[in-house]
Amino acid sequence: MARRRPLVAARALRKLIADPQQTAEVFVIVRALSGDSIQRGAARFATTEVGRRVLAERRDILPVLCDRDALRQLPENSLGRRYVAFAEAAGITADGLVAASEEVAEDYAELNEDEALYARRLRDIHDLWHVVTGISTQTFGEVCVVAFSYAQTRNLGLAAIALIGALKTAKETRERGVLRAAWQAYRIGRRAKWLPEADWEALLAQPLDAVRAQLGIEPPTRYQALAPDSHGWHRAAAAA
Repeated sequence: MARRRPLVAARALRKLIADPQQTAEVFVIVRALSGDSIQRGAARFATTEVGRRVLAERRDILPVLCDRDALRQLPENSLGRRYVAFAEAAGITADGLVAASEEVAEDYAELNEDEALYARRLRDIHDLWHVVTGISTQTFGEVCVVAFSYAQTRNLGLAAIALIGALKTAKETRERGVLRAAWQAYRIGRRAKWLPEADWEALLAQPLDAVRAQLGIEPPTRYQALAPDSHGWHRAAAAA
């Protein structure tokens, strides 16, 4: 098992708490506490049909997500079109996380080629997880998506970020519903299908509602109750 470095994670957590915009510290925390979660995820990925294809083709989804002109040609309400609308509204780019991750000196040095490809793919599809869950990139939204992601990846770094982020947000807003929303996001992640093995390139052209149904993504109703501008869920579903 890869060695965990709790002191490194603790220092990065303090920096992230002081300035939530320090995205590079997220990667420091995730890598410091990841243990062998990336290796285990990559091994599982390699046993799936999509995973085998992605690895054999050395597939890179980043250029696909960066080509917004092509994504705009997809059908209305498709995952790809909704992703473009989401990214533009949030002022983010597909390669933004790449720049932040590359600030971390270690990068993927301890991983073999397949493990590094899997790790990069997880990084690059992060914002697609925002879209399919309907959760924003605001601080509260990131807390919930990170909790969801911990359920999917079992990376203790994500658990630490979600817990500290939820506690800090609840304290600042005096809203204990933040903790319940983060816990529900984790439970939704537990019940959903394993998202790393989804064929995201193929899913981009499909209707968002159909993608959610296929992946078993439930409405994050506790998040929606506190963030009514949540993306893409029908009001009827939110009230269910």
